[in-house]
Amino acid sequence: MSTVIHEFTAEVADPDGHVYLARALGRARKSGTWEGWLEFRPRSGGGLPRRTAVETTQPNLEALRYWASGLEPVYLEGALERAIAGRRSDSATSSR
Repeated sequence: MSTVIHEFTAEVADPDGHVYLARALGRARKSGTWEGWLEFRPRSGGGLPRRTAVETTQPNLEALRYWASGLEPVYLEGALERAIAGRRSDSATSSR
């Protein structure tokens, strides 16, 4: 089960001009460490929900919150690009 770690106030746009709101999510692993990723939700019409692969692994929830709180808008822009590229890769792989 995933937990919302941080909600970002900065908006991020994709190359088509769709604007997204970002948030960091995470979950505990069996080892007791935490993994975190980013999720992008369209602010209004257009765009698809996007999600990155795991972006970080941290020793505990507090460290994951600290990681997320330090992310700058430029990191979110790159993460959205990775999420979009990842979905394209998934689509290409599943259609083979």
